[in-house]
Amino acid sequence: MSARGVLGWLALSALAPGAAHLRAGWRTTGLVLLSLYVALLLALLAVVLTTDNLLGNVVAEDSWLVSITSAAAVLGVAWFALVVHSFVVLRPGGLPQAGQILTGTLAGLMAVLVVLPFGLTAQYVWTSRQAIDGIFTAPETPQPVAQGSSRPQDPWAGRERVNILLLGGDADDNRIGVRTDSMNVASVDVKTGNTVLISLPRNLEDVRFRPGTPMAQHFPDGFRLPPDPGGGRSDLLNSVWEYADAHPEIFGGKQHQGPGVLMDTIGYTLGLKIDWYALVNMWGFARLIDAIGGVRIHVEQDVVFGKYNEGLVKAGTRKLKGADAMWYARSRTYSDDFTRMRRQRCVIGALLDQADPATVLIRFRRIALATKELIRTDIPRPMLKDLVPLALKVKGAKVTSVQFVPPLINTGYPDWEKIRQVTRDAIHASTRGVPAGVVASATPAPTASATAATPQTTPSAETGTPGPRRTPKAKTSDTPAKSLTEGCGGA
Repeated sequence: MSARGVLGWLALSALAPGAAHLRAGWRTTGLVLLSLYVALLLALLAVVLTTDNLLGNVVAEDSWLVSITSAAAVLGVAWFALVVHSFVVLRPGGLPQAGQILTGTLAGLMAVLVVLPFGLTAQYVWTSRQAIDGIFTAPETPQPVAQGSSRPQDPWAGRERVNILLLGGDADDNRIGVRTDSMNVASVDVKTGNTVLISLPRNLEDVRFRPGTPMAQHFPDGFRLPPDPGGGRSDLLNSVWEYADAHPEIFGGKQHQGPGVLMDTIGYTLGLKIDWYALVNMWGFARLIDAIGGVRIHVEQDVVFGKYNEGLVKAGTRKLKGADAMWYARSRTYSDDFTRMRRQRCVIGALLDQADPATVLIRFRRIALATKELIRTDIPRPMLKDLVPLALKVKGAKVTSVQFVPPLINTGYPDWEKIRQVTRDAIHASTRGVPAGVVASATPAPTASATAATPQTTPSAETGTPGPRRTPKAKTSDTPAKSLTEGCGGA
């Protein structure tokens, strides 16, 4: 057999184990290897076809990750041995010396190459396990289980939508506590994946707390504190988490009440039940952007940043590194909170568009490590079994956004009923699949101006309407819901 023949049969054997053995006359061994290979493929196919929500199970359960890692390691060793033994049975010793050197070198290279996919799979899965274990540490919430089944009757407990509070925290070694400078609620339709991203401003004043809660008893007229020594304010919406954490005496001595208080407060403000939260470290987010190789954004005008205005993100369409993307999203120099909220929405939209599966796969390890340092959440890990397929739906579904900024609302004198009405309209339109920009006409409900005509003085126990407002003034917006990337320019 020529050197070309040896290499050809060796390559075929790497794809169809046993081929080289059949060619060399090892009929029984060749047939056994081929049979085992076919059985392995059929077993994998059966697992894929019979396992409900395979990806969700793999992510949610450690046993799957351990099994895949072990299987990848065993198969990698087996394939390496297969290539080596296939080379031996093809009897390359009968070749001229130059042919022996050539085939031996290429056979060794081939043996290493066949191991690489298994090694990468094991590495990816192990890295995933470490990242998931580091992020999803919350205890499991019991769910009703159908009789004779190990799975819940309904993972969403009858809910048509899942509401997740997405927070951006500016953690710093010199800062005590958590300031949530970016607050968005993702309301996701569990059937279609259609999502409304609701943005709340950090500087929302006179925040109301749900009646009967410790914070409502402590602040019956809204969240108001004396001005800071420097003239700043520590009683805005972005300070709720920090304040609750710093004052356990309000909660009978219970520690770390900030996340729960903020979730309940934002849910009460919007008229929604917030299911879970995810807190993202803003500078960890920069590392995530670097991990995917940067993000392409249209910068509509120069964005200045830095303590002495020494930094600049120039106008134009370009791929930004993590630090520049974060300054673009966060800077308020020569700008305001509401423009910053729009820029943050543009960064999120760009990431959703550009984090394609190929990019994630190629840069998987860096992304997983960056994510581990990035996120804090109370989502129980078992819920990933259902959240993963829901997230895949969102990727291909319609995502609209509502930003509660002027002129839609006045952050100093919020119209709480209007906030709730706009939220209801936007979610109703998303559920029906109504295009962005026609939300106000999608639901024949009372207008905000009509509800504002009679000021609320007592919270409603049935509707949960936040308490008294300073002023009944409200200005109706005809098109509060927009496409997530509307106004972000070309990219």
